[in-house]
Amino acid sequence: MVDPFLEVAVDAARRAGGLLLGRLGALRQIDYKGSPSNIVTEMDRQAEALIVECIGRRFPDHAILAEEGGGHAGSSAHRWIVDPLDGTTNYAHGMPFFAVSIALEIDGIVALGVVYDPNREECFTARRGHGAFLNGASIRVSETPTLDESLLSTGYPYDIRKIRDNNLAEHAAFMVRCRSVREMGSAAINLALVAAGRLDAFWELKLGPWDVAAGCLMVEEAGGRATNPEGGPVDLDSPSVVASNGRIHGEMLATLKEVRGQSPRT
Repeated sequence: MVDPFLEVAVDAARRAGGLLLGRLGALRQIDYKGSPSNIVTEMDRQAEALIVECIGRRFPDHAILAEEGGGHAGSSAHRWIVDPLDGTTNYAHGMPFFAVSIALEIDGIVALGVVYDPNREECFTARRGHGAFLNGASIRVSETPTLDESLLSTGYPYDIRKIRDNNLAEHAAFMVRCRSVREMGSAAINLALVAAGRLDAFWELKLGPWDVAAGCLMVEEAGGRATNPEGGPVDLDSPSVVASNGRIHGEMLATLKEVRGQSPRT
């Protein structure tokens, strides 16, 4: 039986991804959201409007939380969490590493998620209690047993130039404890890659709910773990995320505790 919520999410993500791909390299407008490293393009807004319209047409009473502010409050227990273009900086520079991320929260619990990478035509999906999939095929996290053998990924806050809690010390610590660390510019794709077993773990200290809602569910449904840096639940209102295959999660948390306990973070 087809899940109507998942059907709408996949359709909206694919439509938005097609729109973004069709305009890659042809940007005309870039605006700034508070800093030179935090940008929004006209395509973020166009993709968001398309997704909001797709969801609203089928579920007009549902709430939609969208990164660029194009959503709306609803009267039901259903809330869609939308990132129309995760990897905006990559997109603005013509780099083909970006995604559309859509999640549905029901009564405060994320019930399904979609991350669509139009460059590789890869559609990652997950439903709570039903597993995680890539283009319809089941996926699982990696079996890498130790941090020493792992491939990690991370990201940095947009206000990195102004704050001390900027993830640089954490990155340095992991670099000498693992096989390598990547910084690819899309939290949604990074989380999907952890779910698919291509990355062993991903961490980032300052994100938005639209960055992680779909991807964290995917990691969990693929057999991994997604927590905050202290090992507790991820707070979607102010997410800080450690997602892994589960096997190396303890080492990830221990490394973060060691580094972050050395000096105050202000």
